[in-house]
Amino acid sequence: MSGTSLTIMAGAVLITVTLLVFPVVVIMSGALASAILGESLYRNGRASNEGSELLDLDD
Repeated sequence: MSGTSLTIMAGAVLITVTLLVFPVVVIMSGALASAILGESLYRNGRASNEGSELLDLDD
């Protein structure tokens, strides 16, 4: 064995933390991208249809 038990344990802890944190980061970045895309498409739709009677309808 080339590493001490401390370095092997540190590697195991690092892998465990990475496996727990990575999915959360991916999901949160996807949620952020969805929010940005949704807001930009909403604003584009409002600007493209300015003056249309369809905008006067209740949501």
